Amino acid sequence: MKCMKTFLMLAMLVALALAASATPSTEDEMVVTGDDETFDVPHGEDEKQTSLRGSSRFLAQKPRATMTCDKYPRVCRTKGSPGPDCCKKMCVNVTTDKLNCGVCGKKCKFSEICCKGQCVNPRSNKKHCGGCNNKCKKGSSCTYGMCSYA
Repeated sequence: MKCMKTFLMLAMLVALALAASATPSTEDEMVVTGDDETFDVPHGEDEKQTSLRGSSRFLAQKPRATMTCDKYPRVCRTKGSPGPDCCKKMCVNVTTDKLNCGVCGKKCKFSEICCKGQCVNPRSNKKHCGGCNNKCKKGSSCTYGMCSYA
């Protein structure tokens, strides 16, 4: 039992010594241009490393600043964004988002969906029967999400 404790203490000391001696050889810097875009610019990539083992990027990394839409609204308009609108620091589409239907914070009921910024029940709505923009023909009704059921 004492041998196991001694081994663990030795392992912790070695890990602490390695972590303390690890220094980064390059530093990344965030450059912000006037049009709210950011780029990572590495410095000193062609410098030689002084250590035989290199440097540990895991321990030496600085936390990167995340771009939120409350500070940078253009983030929501980039390719791959969930939507063009910013609600509670998240990009959403208020015309289709069930938690932000029409405006930020307006939640649809459990049985409703968000179509064109309005909460509708697709099981009984003639203009959105079974899904958004699925109109029933004139004279037919929407029942159970189907036009002219039964």
